[in-house]
Amino acid sequence: MAGERRGRIRAADIATVRERAKIDEVVGEHLQLKRAGGGSLKGLCPFHDEKSPSFHVTPARQLFYCFGCGAGGDVIKFVQDIDHLSFSEAVELLAGKAGIQLQYEDDGGRPTGAPDRAAAGQRARLVAANTAAAEFYRQQLATPDAAIARTFLAERGFTREMAAEFDCGFAPAGWDVLTRHLRGAGFSQAELELAGLSKQSSRGTSIDRFHRRLLWPIRDITGDVIGFGARKLADDDPGPKYLNTPETPLYKKSTVLYGVERAKRDIARQHRAVVVEGYTDVMACHIAGVTTAVASCGTAFGAEHINVLRRLLMDQDEFRGEVVYCFDGDKAGQAAAMKTFAEDQRFVGQTFVAVEPDGRDPCELRQAHGDAAVRDLVARRVPLIAFVLKTTLAGYDLDTVEGRVHALDKAAPMVA
Repeated sequence: MAGERRGRIRAADIATVRERAKIDEVVGEHLQLKRAGGGSLKGLCPFHDEKSPSFHVTPARQLFYCFGCGAGGDVIKFVQDIDHLSFSEAVELLAGKAGIQLQYEDDGGRPTGAPDRAAAGQRARLVAANTAAAEFYRQQLATPDAAIARTFLAERGFTREMAAEFDCGFAPAGWDVLTRHLRGAGFSQAELELAGLSKQSSRGTSIDRFHRRLLWPIRDITGDVIGFGARKLADDDPGPKYLNTPETPLYKKSTVLYGVERAKRDIARQHRAVVVEGYTDVMACHIAGVTTAVASCGTAFGAEHINVLRRLLMDQDEFRGEVVYCFDGDKAGQAAAMKTFAEDQRFVGQTFVAVEPDGRDPCELRQAHGDAAVRDLVARRVPLIAFVLKTTLAGYDLDTVEGRVHALDKAAPMVA
């Protein structure tokens, strides 16, 4: 990273951060907390896999402790551990959210002033770069060149106001338009490449990662922009249909869920999460009133995504939740359901599938039949086990003895 920090954070400012960054609010951005008596709160530990809550938060003391794995400390330690930050980076992150102006001093206690922007913690710099990129892309969506992106959205039933609500953007055609813009804003080339916004071309020049694409900013559970999902628009674009930010210090596709920052509170309140397959599906669901919808980004929904939802659902014996999977009705969707069934036992609560008979996804369903049809799709959910059994049995001729025997052999382990 560019530059050295001008000094250490003043002890009085660290104490202010510890006091003003309420630990129950900070922890509550990552998991659901329930009252546990004695002035404490409890939830499923974010640092190890468990089915009964052993993670406790004591707001009066500004401390957390897990009786299962032994993790514990104050609000700064929690942010260090959950976001994999250094002590100074965690303090800076919390101070920024709380509106606290930090002062720095040298080893002799003499003030050195605030650090240069280029000397801020790595995470803060990468978040700032992604946030600036999101604003740049958002503004580009209004340009003449972005007509193809606006048409794409309009054809799927999304107005300009809806696109703005989800901060949709457009990556222009130029090879280094964003790179030059962000370099002019004070970000180094190394920072842009580390954030996944820029890359080296085959000629060794610095170019943008995204070109001529519709973009969705992807945020972490706290609302920080950590990456982007990009949809191909032009027929002559040789790239994949969808392109995502690569793995970065911020963006880990195995844990990222698109829409989780806007869905998390309703997931906790309703004890239900709806898992869909794409960005437009998340948009369609939230606009239609299914405000617990999320989607994986650039990868299949997997074990680490499940752990994120379990913590939000408080998925354990005392407080069971629901997870509803909205798969496409085609063979790929059926295959996804079968794969998901293999992970089903990771949830204590119930798992369901919501599939439209004609194969429409939530975005297509809303476009064809309106918001109520999306809500009805989720209301008509069926247990995942029933869907998997029906899909499995459909592959056998049940009118013959041999077919019934093979079907039984295949289905028996599923219900054992």
